[in-house]
Amino acid sequence: MFLAPTAAGRRWALVAGAAVLTGALVTGCSGGGTSSSGPASSDTINYALPANFTPNWILPIGTAAHLNTNNSSISQAVWEPLIAYDGSTGKVGWNKDNSLATDAEFAADGKSVTVTLGQRHWSDGKPITSRDVEFWFNLVKANKADWASYSPGKAPDNWTSFKTVDDTHFTITFDKAYNQQWMLANELSMIRTIPQHAWDKTSDSGAVSDLDRTAAGAKQVWTYLNNAAKKISGYATDPLWKTVSGPYTIKSFSTAGRVELTANAKYDGGGKAHIKNVNLLPFTTTEAEENALRAGTVDYGYINASDLNQEASFKAKGYSVKPWSGWAITYMPYNFNNPAMGPVFKQLYARQAIQMSVDQTTLSKVVFNGSAVSTYGPIPQGQESSFVSADQKNNPYPYDTAKARKLLTDHGWTEQGGTMVCNAPGTGANQCGAGVDKGTKFEMQVLSQSGSTVTDNMMSALQSSFAKTGIKFGIKTAPVNSVLSQAGQCKSGESSCSWQLSFFGTAGSWYFPAYPSGDSLFATGGGSNFGSYSNPAVDKLITQTTTSSSDVAVQNYSAALAKDLPVIWLPEPDYQISVVRDGLGGFAQDSLANFHPAMWKWTK
Repeated sequence: MFLAPTAAGRRWALVAGAAVLTGALVTGCSGGGTSSSGPASSDTINYALPANFTPNWILPIGTAAHLNTNNSSISQAVWEPLIAYDGSTGKVGWNKDNSLATDAEFAADGKSVTVTLGQRHWSDGKPITSRDVEFWFNLVKANKADWASYSPGKAPDNWTSFKTVDDTHFTITFDKAYNQQWMLANELSMIRTIPQHAWDKTSDSGAVSDLDRTAAGAKQVWTYLNNAAKKISGYATDPLWKTVSGPYTIKSFSTAGRVELTANAKYDGGGKAHIKNVNLLPFTTTEAEENALRAGTVDYGYINASDLNQEASFKAKGYSVKPWSGWAITYMPYNFNNPAMGPVFKQLYARQAIQMSVDQTTLSKVVFNGSAVSTYGPIPQGQESSFVSADQKNNPYPYDTAKARKLLTDHGWTEQGGTMVCNAPGTGANQCGAGVDKGTKFEMQVLSQSGSTVTDNMMSALQSSFAKTGIKFGIKTAPVNSVLSQAGQCKSGESSCSWQLSFFGTAGSWYFPAYPSGDSLFATGGGSNFGSYSNPAVDKLITQTTTSSSDVAVQNYSAALAKDLPVIWLPEPDYQISVVRDGLGGFAQDSLANFHPAMWKWTK
């Protein structure tokens, strides 16, 4: 879910691993491949969605409960991004074929940017203009607290004005000069151009006007659009969603997760669809999805990392096995405001003991069959970059349950019945710490994604290693969308603060834009800072990553969070081990975790 930025607005990729919705659903699928010898039709493809990770949002403005890459990928295929910043060509950068903008020119002082739109049209024939970008800008400005990509002080706070120059040019002014790489890849790429002439209203029967140009009106329009987006069964029929700009339109969209896309005949951009019909198939377990692959009813699917030894059997059936690496990190967020364990999580020594109980090397080797890399901080380590600090690379807290136990006993904990208990409350050198009451048991519980054998195996392994330290680790499971909705930000005392740990990232918790700053994730109040982590010193470092053009700023941030442990760092696996039918090509697997169906084509 992988986890991140919307995903429509931010490269948020919560992702899972497995799947059938029902056996009948999958085995009954035709089109795109009904036998292992090749596709049944050159104008159709069947793509397997990650298990228990069903699409559930269409509006190209993300909210926290709807952050998953499938939503983002579908949305971008239907409403083309202003600036498509992705890795679909094999290298992360601006993909202008699939963008509405053709240029972005920064002012000499770095305090503004002027964007040029191409001569493009909505599917109803109306031109796409600067007014459509302003519409998005006004909605987000007035409803920023509900926008999943919002972090205080960042967009739209740091965009002081939007000025329309003409129909195809507009200027956004900033409150100061920023790192242009960060501004383009992390902020301007979040802008979504949406049809003001069709959506600027407050009811299905209401007249379209300039409601968004007042804060009150923008709030009403936001409410209307979000309420409409909650009606999944109406995605294919509601006239609201018929005005599109991308290479595809929605043909069908079931509440169970099956989505059918069909080529937009009115698309006039540079990234036209090569395959007319795209069927996105939901699953509940990886095993069921693998059965569909073996039956030939999936053209582009995946296998568990633990099944890599079966590569030859899939090749014999006419598939290629292609690991899909990601620019991501994987972690479990703490809920620092949980009434029972929040005070414990706020103690750095406690987080150190937890991290020292995580054997990332063995998890990567055994659970992920060597297809994961250890991650010790907030910067991806699976791909070489100049952003990772030496502190993060060298792992400040190597696996050592004996040292972890000593950390706890040195701070007033004693083991009782296999579980550590606080016997020395207080804030002294050998006491449990502020807010940790006498008798508190070191018992923590995770709400984890269901449907993935890999996830289940990792959770069991963690449970075993935590037990060696004297930490009791309970595990509950639910579909990823449920984990996301139940593990949001909360304030102390709220009923929604009952969660302690959450996990939604067997294929990566957070997929970054090209520039891996942490403003959404770990800044105080960040839109995707689920556990409410807050450290003023880290906030300053994050601000420096967005304003300085030097990699040193990112490295300092990397070192600080590798040591301060805002979350439990876990191995970062490949996004998925893809199994692709021979003859399907035309694309690279995007390391930012989006899929791009318009690029897929049958080459034989």
